[in-house]
Amino acid sequence: MNSLDQQVLVQLSDWLEAGKQCWLCTIINTFGSSPRPIGSLLACNEDGLYCGSLSGGCVEDDLRESINNRELATSKPEKIKYGVSVEDVQRLGLPCGGTLEVVIEPVMPDQFTLYNGLAEKISARALVTREVNLDTGETKLEAAEKFEPLEINGNILRHTYGPSFQLLLIGAVQVAYYLANMAQALDYQVEVCDPRAELVENSPIDNAPVINAMPDDWLREKSLDQQTAVIALCHDPRIDDMALMEALQDTDAFYIGAMGSERTSDQRKERLALLDISETQISKLHAPVGLSIGSKTPPEIAIAILAELTSLRAQARKEADSK
Repeated sequence: MNSLDQQVLVQLSDWLEAGKQCWLCTIINTFGSSPRPIGSLLACNEDGLYCGSLSGGCVEDDLRESINNRELATSKPEKIKYGVSVEDVQRLGLPCGGTLEVVIEPVMPDQFTLYNGLAEKISARALVTREVNLDTGETKLEAAEKFEPLEINGNILRHTYGPSFQLLLIGAVQVAYYLANMAQALDYQVEVCDPRAELVENSPIDNAPVINAMPDDWLREKSLDQQTAVIALCHDPRIDDMALMEALQDTDAFYIGAMGSERTSDQRKERLALLDISETQISKLHAPVGLSIGSKTPPEIAIAILAELTSLRAQARKEADSK
């Protein structure tokens, strides 16, 4: 789940607590070009304020007009298709051939407890499935074990929500500085850990937490879930190897990487094998880290790493959408 959609649920909860009539809009299908993927969220309230995004802004304007004209349903969900007709495309400015199908659910202030609980669970990095009866609007939450693509089966919509992506960096080094800056623009929550107090105290990283601790202990306290990437940057086996041991054993992190040359990476894998890390676990290690684009400088290395993460995330989305 990206941070924008997470913010939608937080804002929805705040509006409900303030006693506002709201609507929660979810993209359930797209045809042709689409600026936002299936599952994207937007919340709006009776005052015409909205949080989130369904399109480049024109669908949002249409929703605001529908609120002002009291045209949105207030008793049960409704499905609306945008961009079906030529007039629709011209009026809304959707990409050529693009069509969005959206479920719009009325949400009442007495549902504050449910949506506040949902927002709190996601903030605690829990996976939660929201199930909605599209005939009645009845909504319930249940714990989920893994991300599942949005699904509509008959009159039941099921949508799994979870934490935003997090990037955990081992080493308060120069590459970490560039990674922290670039990754946040790509919707990662970034934290850095380094056991060397002098590097932590003098770190140039000023937009992400920099923790002075042993990385293996630090990772042990983290939730290394399917939305997590762990990257070792220290070039010091005494630091990197212990952190990698922790990350590689029985975690769901979608990416575990270590910076270094081919030779350094081969030596690291040999050391990990001697530390009773299995061949299957070692195979999850991306080393050398990042796409091979000829990167040499710290910012170039950061770009290569984030390019690989972006590619893996896109591949995962494609596989999920094809199921």
